[in-house]
Parts: sequence; structure tokens; C-alpha cells
Amino acid sequence: MKRKDFLKKGLIAAAATPAILSSCKNEAVETDAPNIITNKKYKWRMVTTWPPNFPVLGEAANLLSEWVSKMSGGRLEIKVYGAGELVPPFEAFEAVAQGIAEMGCGAPYYWVGKSPAAVFFAAVPFGMNAQQLTAWMVSGGGLELWKEVYEPFNLIPFLGGNSGVQMGGWFNKEINTVDDLKGLKMRIPGLGGKALEKAGGAAMTVAGGEIYTNLERGVIDATEWVGPYHDYKMGFPKVAKYYYNPGWHEVGTQLEFFATKSTYEALPPDLQEIILSASMRIQTWMLAEFDVQNAIYLQKIIEEGKTEIRQFSKPVLDQLKIYTEEAIQELIGSDPLANKVYKSYRAFQTKAAAWSKVTEQAYYDKVMR
Repeated sequence: MKRKDFLKKGLIAAAATPAILSSCKNEAVETDAPNIITNKKYKWRMVTTWPPNFPVLGEAANLLSEWVSKMSGGRLEIKVYGAGELVPPFEAFEAVAQGIAEMGCGAPYYWVGKSPAAVFFAAVPFGMNAQQLTAWMVSGGGLELWKEVYEPFNLIPFLGGNSGVQMGGWFNKEINTVDDLKGLKMRIPGLGGKALEKAGGAAMTVAGGEIYTNLERGVIDATEWVGPYHDYKMGFPKVAKYYYNPGWHEVGTQLEFFATKSTYEALPPDLQEIILSASMRIQTWMLAEFDVQNAIYLQKIIEEGKTEIRQFSKPVLDQLKIYTEEAIQELIGSDPLANKVYKSYRAFQTKAAAWSKVTEQAYYDKVMR
């Protein structure tokens, strides 16, 4: 849009506003929307991949339930079940698709076995950060593609918070070269796990409640989880010596809620909007909560002095980036929908990166160093 057209559009809108407001004072506005609110109550169940009341992640499910109840005046009640209370953690997707529960909470990369494209809505190694990913979802077409991916399963997705940049993980040996990853058994999901396998390691999917025990007993040699807050609470400083950054594999991990599409669409419009509004509130709350708590607990880890905080070397990161691109090409080459989603993701990332270079990166380079 040309500058003069842009300004003209704004002036027309501004000029029209008084007339619209004046009209609204005295005239009833007709609408085709079914806005009759009844006292009918709805009771839903939400299954999650997180242990009951798990900090931040499980709390998000509890908060959404609380906020929906308040905003609806009790007309929609959502009972939250932690992992294992109604279904196992990695069966939440199927449970909601089959109608065992009306709603679920998890991370899209857990469902890559259902649809390879799902991984792009959670975390792409060396991909977009939380701010960029949210922009793609909300205003760049990402959410529409996400809905398309979940459509065959009779599910509809909602934003469920973002962790921000994560840490690179806990290791019981130093990672100085890519060769140090050979034979490494690590809890790491998604495309990050595929890159690790290309480096000669073994990627394992382990539910949150089992990670500490597996690391302590040597079932796994390393694990990534989230960041200092969760990692400290999980006890990882007790069973692993080295804490690496950056979290190349998850630079802005998107979490999710999802509902049975037909059940959601059967709700009155106002209740549909209440769920949507609550999910968007969670999106803001979670990133803020992570930033607050991670700052506090990073300091705790440093002060206790039991952990060596290390950075992955550039050669290690460069090679992992090559392996990541190989994994992505393999994935999109076998699935047309994944290819479609990644093209949108990558195009948006390119634009976002160009903007970030002259804003955030310039600021960090010149001021924060």
C-alpha cells in the first residue's frame, strides 16, 4: 500500500468513527449472531502430558480452567487431569481425538507420529524464537496451517504458552566436539532428536516424571528439559555435572491446548471466544513466568557451585545445524503437508530474521555485550 493510500485509509476511518458512534447512541444494531445466552452448563475434561500441577506447564492447564470458569460464570467447567490420571501422557492427543476427553494440553512435536507437520508448530532447531513464532502463528498464517494439520483428527489447536529459549541440556561428560555426541543416549524430542541421531547419538522420548530416575540410573546419559527453574526443581544438578547452552534445539518452544473440533464448535459462540481468549492470556503469562523464574534459578545454580555451565562450541553448533537441515529435508520430502507448512515457516523466519538484525541483534551486540 502506498503512503498516501495508507494515510487516506486512516483518515477515512477516523472521519467515520463519530458518525458510527452517534448512530449507536439511538439505534439498535441488528446482528445475525446467535447471542442468546442460556443457563446451560458444559462440563469438559482436559488431559495433559504433564504431571499433575506441574510448575508452569501443568499450572497453565489449571489456569485456563480457572479463567474459563470465571469468564463464563460457571457455564463451562474444565476438569484437568495430569499425565496418568486419566490416560498416559503421550496418549492425550488420541484421547481427545476419540472423544475420551474434550480437551488436551501438550506440545505439538509429541504428535509427529500422527502428522510430521506437527513438529513445526512446537520447535525447530535454529528456528524462530518465541516472539517470532507467536507472530507467525497469530498474524503470519501459522495458526491456519496448524488447524489444517489437526483437521483430519477432528481436533482444533490453541496457543498454550511458550517457554522462550531453552537451555541445551544436562550432560555427564563434556561436549567439546561433535564426536562426543556419538553413542550418547539423550532425552531429546522432535527435530533436535533427529539431528542428534545423525551425529551418532540415540534420541529418546521420556515423560517428564521419569527423566530424573533415568538419568540417575544411567538409562540416559544426558537430557534436555526446559530451563533453570524446571531443571533445578527436577533435581538435575544432583545427577549431572555439565549444563550446556544455548538451547539450539528449542529456541522458542510453543505449547498447546487442543479440543475436539466438533465439540468445540457445538459450544455457544461466547464460550468459544472465552476459550480462545484464555489461551491467548496463557500465551503471555507463560513466557513472563519462565523469564522470571529462570532468572532466579539460574542464579541459584551458579551460587551453589555444583554445576559447570558450558557453551557448545561453534563447530559443534555448525555441524548440528547441518544435521538439522538434513532432517528437515527428509521430513518434508516424505509429507506434502509438512512441506507446505515448512515453506510458510521458513519464509516468515527469513523476514523476521532481517527485522531482528537491525533491532534486537543490534541492541544486544552494541549494548548488552
